[in-house]
Amino acid sequence: MTVSDENVVPFASEAAAAGAKFIETPVAYDAVLLAGFGGPEGQDDVIPFLRNVTRGRGIPDERLEDVSHHYRHFGGISPINAQNRALKAALEHELAARSIELPVYWGNRNWAPYLEDAVTDAERAGDTTLLAFATSAYSSFSSCRQYREDFARVLTQTGLDDRVTIDKIRPFYDHPGFVQAFIDGVHAAVAQFVSDGVRADGIHVLFSTHSVPMDDAERSGPRDIDWGDGGAYAAQHQAVAAWVMDKVRQLVPEAVSTTWELVYQSRSGPASQPWLEPDVCDVIGELPARGIEAVVVVPVGFMSDHMEVLWDLDTEAAEAAQEAGLQFVRTPTPGISPAFVSGIVDLIQERLEGRAASDRAHVTALGPAFDICRPGCCENIRAGFKPAAGGIAP
Repeated sequence: MTVSDENVVPFASEAAAAGAKFIETPVAYDAVLLAGFGGPEGQDDVIPFLRNVTRGRGIPDERLEDVSHHYRHFGGISPINAQNRALKAALEHELAARSIELPVYWGNRNWAPYLEDAVTDAERAGDTTLLAFATSAYSSFSSCRQYREDFARVLTQTGLDDRVTIDKIRPFYDHPGFVQAFIDGVHAAVAQFVSDGVRADGIHVLFSTHSVPMDDAERSGPRDIDWGDGGAYAAQHQAVAAWVMDKVRQLVPEAVSTTWELVYQSRSGPASQPWLEPDVCDVIGELPARGIEAVVVVPVGFMSDHMEVLWDLDTEAAEAAQEAGLQFVRTPTPGISPAFVSGIVDLIQERLEGRAASDRAHVTALGPAFDICRPGCCENIRAGFKPAAGGIAP
């Protein structure tokens, strides 16, 4: 369906087209579409990749070269494509183990394999009712709506909008399969520091996520909910971090005196544009004055160890901790951990079964997130509303 009348979802399956918040009727999907960001796989790929990421902004290659050093440092190779290959294989294995006969097609926004190719391949194979899993857990323009716009763009540009539909799995920020890796990582780090003689109140946990422009943050999530400062994006991260710390304190009683906060990283906008703060490295530099001896950095906003984790945390944040004289641990991302892979297939089964919202797994009071995004959800104020799948227009 490609219409965009009020309360109708464009590019959607029949069950999703009417725009209910939750799709509680079974849908016979033909395949899963794994939608990724993409990344270069060699030095020659770096500038073309960055051109794709920044398309439409008029940024010259000289400036792109200035910001390419993260990729150049790692031989021009982002780990994200290899991670998505591994995730695709893990999902296929878990689906087969549950006797769910759905192929998995993988396509990226910014580098090969592209979403256009994945959707075209699916249609040629006769798989026309697709359920997309976007590799980002939270509500914001870049982590949710931009993927929905990608789906609409691809269907329109390939001319498949009259034959292929794409629904999107709900934001999964507080699904237990996603959150478990963070609980395990913080538990292990805090327990080890305590065992090594660090005072529990001398340990500080920093939950780190990608910063976004304040305008985007304030417009993230359904617009009819008062999320507070930072919109749904900040509220969701805060809720997950609080849940993780509550579980860790149950596992390590001494951690009741361990402090924590939400921080941001990887800012890329001009200094004149307000972005979510504080920055992870700035906070690390302030910790000794608070009496902190050890810092645990948790990449709570990230699904896997891609470039922002390897460079901004494992390199820059680790160096900031060393300069501050702090012990430092960066905890794991979910990656292809069994709990996470199983959780993704649980999310797929929700939609195959039309599971009632009351029966859907979530760990915070904010969830479960809606299947169908509401009008105006996650607006990009700089670019305006573009056609998007998986939600009611605009």
